[in-house]
Amino acid sequence: MDIRDRILDAAKRVYEQHGFRGATTRLIAIEAGVNEVTIFRTFGSKAALFEALMQSHVSQSPMPPLPDNPQDPEGDLTEWVASVLTHMRENRALIRTSFGEIEERPEAAISMCEGPNCAGMVLTDYVLRLQSLGLADPDGDIQTAVAMLMSSMFGDAISRDIMPNTFPQPESEAPQKYVRVFMRALGVSPAVARRVPRRRSV
Repeated sequence: MDIRDRILDAAKRVYEQHGFRGATTRLIAIEAGVNEVTIFRTFGSKAALFEALMQSHVSQSPMPPLPDNPQDPEGDLTEWVASVLTHMRENRALIRTSFGEIEERPEAAISMCEGPNCAGMVLTDYVLRLQSLGLADPDGDIQTAVAMLMSSMFGDAISRDIMPNTFPQPESEAPQKYVRVFMRALGVSPAVARRVPRRRSV
């Protein structure tokens, strides 16, 4: 791991514990095992360091694809939700801290939402493909269903550890449970979907 990445990793850990004001360059330098001069030589300023941290978080957010030719909506969606939800859970502390400082540093919260917003668009496109194949209710309210699924994942990621009984148990079953409710809301039948013949490439 190069110096830049070491500093970013250290900044993330210190920020999660202390917030922006408390995450001094001195603490970050100690955590990274470098001196403060190295931080300023690498990033220029504390503000630039944290801007790089947020950009790094967005670039590392998973954007697993959903198939262009759906054959197994429940399987596709469950795998997709599990991947996105795992990433959110792994970054729980970072998300919480960013939202806790939303009044002072709204740009940080916006960065935290960029990945989920893009994920929501990927999900919307997939459901539109299901509709075009006759696998989903053509009058289904996609926008509301997507918002509910994304909100459920977000709430699960940042709140499960403090309100465990609010979410599906065990934790490993949550992705499939969320997907099944989502599919029912949009009139998607996994049994019918699996019987649809795969389109041949031309």
